[in-house]
Amino acid sequence: MSIIIRGGTVVTADMTFAADVYCDEGKIVAIGDNLDVPENAECIDATGQYIIPGGIDPHTHMQLPFMGTVASDDFYTGTAAGLAGGTTTIIDFVIPAPGQSLIEAFHQWQDWASKSAADYSFHVAITWWDDSVYEDMGTLVNEYGVNSFKHFMAYKNAIMADDETLVKSFRRSMDLGAIPTVHAENGELVFQLQQEMLSQGITGPEGHPLSRPPAVEGEAANRAIRIAEVMNVPIYVVHVSCKESLEAITRARNEGQLVYGEVLAGHLLVDDSVYRHPNSEFAAAHVMSPPFRSKDHQAALWKGLQSGNLQTTATDHCCFCADQKAAGKDDFTKIPNGTAGVEDRLAVLWDAGVNTGRLTINEFVAATSTNAAKIFNLYPRKGSVSVGADADLVVWDPKGTRTISAKTHHQNIDFNIFEGRTVTGIPSHTISRGKLVWANGVLNAVRGAGQYVERPPFNPMFDALTKHAEVNAPTAVNSD
Repeated sequence: MSIIIRGGTVVTADMTFAADVYCDEGKIVAIGDNLDVPENAECIDATGQYIIPGGIDPHTHMQLPFMGTVASDDFYTGTAAGLAGGTTTIIDFVIPAPGQSLIEAFHQWQDWASKSAADYSFHVAITWWDDSVYEDMGTLVNEYGVNSFKHFMAYKNAIMADDETLVKSFRRSMDLGAIPTVHAENGELVFQLQQEMLSQGITGPEGHPLSRPPAVEGEAANRAIRIAEVMNVPIYVVHVSCKESLEAITRARNEGQLVYGEVLAGHLLVDDSVYRHPNSEFAAAHVMSPPFRSKDHQAALWKGLQSGNLQTTATDHCCFCADQKAAGKDDFTKIPNGTAGVEDRLAVLWDAGVNTGRLTINEFVAATSTNAAKIFNLYPRKGSVSVGADADLVVWDPKGTRTISAKTHHQNIDFNIFEGRTVTGIPSHTISRGKLVWANGVLNAVRGAGQYVERPPFNPMFDALTKHAEVNAPTAVNSD
C-alpha cells in the first residue's frame, strides 16, 4: 500500500517548504503540491506538522553481551521502541571477543539483528590485532558493507585497544576507505583510579564518576585524534561528554583535521548529581561510560552542538534492568554500564533544543539524522526527504506532548533516565520503508521487517573528504 502525506511542511537539514510527500514500494517517489496519487493510497493529514527524515541513531547496543550479562533490549524490542520515538535506522556495534574472528562475530550479530523492526547497520570493533584482523577488515569493507571500525580505549583486561592496535587499525582503515571511531577514555588511568576508590572503601555508584574524571576522557580523545592526524585518516569520537574532549576536537578541526564528534542526549540533559542520589539503585541505574557530567560540561556540549564541532546525536542505548545492575551492589566496577534512550532522543532534543532556541528545526534534523547519514555514507538514501530516498519519514507534531516514564515507554527496561520529563514536540506518525509503524500512539512494529543496510567505503578516501565537508556547510532556511 502506498502512502501520501498531505498538508505538512517538509523540513530537511537545509530547506523548509510546504509540500505533499508520496511513498510507494518503500521509496519516496514524489514531492510537491496537490500530488495526483492512486485512490487507494493511505492518506496522512500532516496539517500543522513537519515532515522530517526518520531519525538515525549511530550508537546503539542491542542485545549486547557485556559485563557478565546481556542487554535487556534485543534487536526487536529496541528498534520497535525507536520507531515509536521516530528513529528508523540504528547503527549498532559488532564487538568480537579478543581473539575471535571479526567475520564470525559479524555473522553472530547479523543473526541477532534478523528480528529487527527497523533498518540497521553495523560498526565493527577492533578488540585485538594480528594478520587475520587485517584481512577480516578488508572482507568486512569489500563484501559486507562495513565502513567504520570502533576502538575502545577503555575496559582494560577486556576489549581495550592499545596504541599499537590503534595505529595499525587506523592505517588499515585509511587504506580501505573506512572511518575509525573511538570510545575515548584512558583505560589504564580508569583501572588505577577504580582500585584507588575501592581501597578507600568507596564501593557504591558514586565511585563510578570519581574513577572516570573528565581528564581521562580528554587525554584519550586528544591521543586518538593525534594518531589519526599522523595516519591521515578522518576520525569520529563517540559519546563526547566533557569540555576536555570537545576542546581536543575543536582544536583539531580548527587546524583543518577531519574530526567528528557525537554527543548523547543523556549527556546533554542529565547531570552528575544522579550519582549522589540517596537511593543506590537509582544511582546505579545511571552508571554508563563516560559518566554523566556536571552542568558546566553540559553547557559546553550544547555549544559544541550549536557551533558544529559536534555533528551527531546518539543514545548509546544499552539497557540493563535493576536486577542486572545489582551485580555491582558491593562493587561499582561490576555494575553493567549502560542506559536507554532510543525512544526518547528526538523528543528530548526537540524540547531542550528547538523549543529553547538552541537549535533551529533544520539543525535538529541535521543533528538527529542527516549528519550521521553523511558521515557514515548513507546519504541521501537515509537522512533526506528526496525522491528516490528510502521512505523513512516522521510526521512531527510540534505541539504534541508526552510525559516520559518507564511505565509507558516501549523500551525493555524498568528505568528511564528522563523519567517525569514532559516534552513538547513528538512524532505523530512514523513511516519505515514505506510502512506506517507508529500512528497517534499506536505501535505496529513488525518483527524482522528491518533490513541490513550496507554502507559503501569511501574510496578513494579523498572522495569521502568532500562528502564529509558537506556536513559542516552553513544551514540555509527557506521559509517559503
